[in-house]
Amino acid sequence: MNSRTHFRLVVLYVLVGAMLLVLMGRLWTMQVLDGAHYRQIAAENRTRDIVVPAVRGMILDSSGRALVRNRTALVVSVDRTSLSRQKDKGKGVLARLAATLGTTPAELEKRIRLCSPTVKRPCWPGSPYQPIPVDDRVDPKRALQIMERQEEYPGVTAAVQPVREYPEPEGAAAVQALGYLQPITQEELDKRKGLKVTGYSGVDLIGRDGLEATYDGDLRGVPGFRKVLVDSHGRVTGTAREKAPIPGGNLVTSIDAKVQEAAEKALENGVKSARSQGRKADSAAAVVMDVQTGRVVALASYPTYDPAVWTGGISEAEYEGLLGKKKGEPLISRATQGQFAPASTFKVATLTGAIADGYSLNGTYSCPGSYMVGSRAFRNFEGQAHGSMNLHRALVVSCDTIFYKFAYEAWLRDGGMKPKKKPADPMVTMIRKWGFGSRTGIDVPGETPGRIPDRQWKRDYWNATKNADCKAAKEGYPDLERKDPGRAAYVKKIAAENCLEGFAWRAGDAANLAIGQGDMLVTPLQLTRAYAAVANGGRLVVPRIANAVVRPDGSVARRIETPAAQRLPVDPKVLKYIRDSLADVPKSGTARGAFAGFDLKKVAVAGKTGTAEVWGKDDTSWFASYGPAGKPRFAVVAMFSQGGTGGGLAAPAVREIWEAMYGLGGKKAALKDGKLPETLPKLGVGSGGVTGRPGTGAPS
Repeated sequence: MNSRTHFRLVVLYVLVGAMLLVLMGRLWTMQVLDGAHYRQIAAENRTRDIVVPAVRGMILDSSGRALVRNRTALVVSVDRTSLSRQKDKGKGVLARLAATLGTTPAELEKRIRLCSPTVKRPCWPGSPYQPIPVDDRVDPKRALQIMERQEEYPGVTAAVQPVREYPEPEGAAAVQALGYLQPITQEELDKRKGLKVTGYSGVDLIGRDGLEATYDGDLRGVPGFRKVLVDSHGRVTGTAREKAPIPGGNLVTSIDAKVQEAAEKALENGVKSARSQGRKADSAAAVVMDVQTGRVVALASYPTYDPAVWTGGISEAEYEGLLGKKKGEPLISRATQGQFAPASTFKVATLTGAIADGYSLNGTYSCPGSYMVGSRAFRNFEGQAHGSMNLHRALVVSCDTIFYKFAYEAWLRDGGMKPKKKPADPMVTMIRKWGFGSRTGIDVPGETPGRIPDRQWKRDYWNATKNADCKAAKEGYPDLERKDPGRAAYVKKIAAENCLEGFAWRAGDAANLAIGQGDMLVTPLQLTRAYAAVANGGRLVVPRIANAVVRPDGSVARRIETPAAQRLPVDPKVLKYIRDSLADVPKSGTARGAFAGFDLKKVAVAGKTGTAEVWGKDDTSWFASYGPAGKPRFAVVAMFSQGGTGGGLAAPAVREIWEAMYGLGGKKAALKDGKLPETLPKLGVGSGGVTGRPGTGAPS
């Protein structure tokens, strides 16, 4: 062997030795230094962690009747991650599953695809890393086939799970108040983890609206987990460790299912009646509230929808139907989110503004058929004149011209078109103190604040619309001109005025505000709160639907108290004067026709009608009431958009609700002795479970 060959062999020996040393070092590192880490990975390869969702608590009415509960269902779910790891990306599994479930692979693929701005429903809006339910009404035989032949359905599970159910006790739905559930998204899950918020898992459903959203933390419970052993094929061979989930609490509300049913039925009947007379009656709302506490007894909105549409996934057509105008946007609660001009029902607030401005509560005022506000005549309803009268009579017959006088003279004192540096605006100031223009604070999301127009609002609105007004002032309204030349010329003139001086707070703005017309908007809930304040002596209560959270064993987890009420800055004598006036409206005023034959001696209802004119639409019908007048307990308000006069539609609907509450007119009383339950319903052990039935201590 020559020296060159010998050198090469030495180099080779060194390389081999070095490689062996590296391998031995790496082996020592893996087995000794990182041994615990790799043992854990190996263990995890033969175990799987399964999140066990907690049973969501029920939502109950004040007597323990279930408004929302759970039912047992065989749910088939598909794991997208498992399918993606298969050679054919799970196409074979989906084909076999579709044949078993009696559907098509294409339909299953739609259900498990992820939602995005370009992907329409059906799709999965939740986390992509959780099993996706594809059928929650599976036949037990088919479910058993899937469970017994797991090798044919890798990535597919079939298990008994609780599913949300809406039993509609007494025919009541209250769907907008209750809300709905949807899967938690991965973005939400990541955000909550980043905020160190615990209690959510990838399989959770989360409240999206109504009480389900507000009290989601109380209702959802705490999920458990199960660590199972699996073989090389992924089949479960045993359980290594598990922790049981903690069921959610039951939410007891102040809603009475029977009163809720009566309110919804009254709206439905009213809409049918209005449409039979040729009116559109496109939406409606009704609110029943305890005037002393602010507890909401009924919160009804029309149109409504079947809440079961959320169970098992919702199609794109169904979802668009809930949001679309074609079906009347039924997802919107007209009671808390609908905004309408309140018309003469608003006079209880503007009257207090006039009294605060110095007008005599016991004075006598002329009620002509029309009143000149600047250069324009503002008329009474149908131009009717009533002669001289006191303010009591002005409310009973709903005289507009007296209120025009109050508003116009106050506007002149503030400087008219050349306002003072700090105008008093007494009516606007008082109206805001009644809570109008602000949210009431009810415990459901999405409440709208309404709109109280004032000088600043006018300027802001002018800045936003002056370009469009100036264009219309120049070009006119060609489409309207072909249909109604006179109207087109009028609105063109208005556009020209708005283009130049649309920022100005005019006399007409003040006059319209005084009778609840013009640019102002309120919600039915806001008006109910105002009439509750009239009834209870001036306390502006904060509405609450939820009453308490009760554990599954029947013990009280927490009570949900109503916030402290604000005090109206109105003299109690003025409020008493208003109450005395409103008590005569159903007897001899604008609601006497609607309450003809009603037993006012048994239940003395006091209230006020309102008929709001809306350009291009039928009138908005209102009736706001409270009772019994001597010792008020409840406020009841109804509104019908494009329904006609207040006395012709809303007042009869409110009468129907009062009759159902107190058992008048041959009806069975919804409320025992005209009162709500004073104690929480007794819920039996297990009432928070899957069946969701109240215990023997509560009415069924």
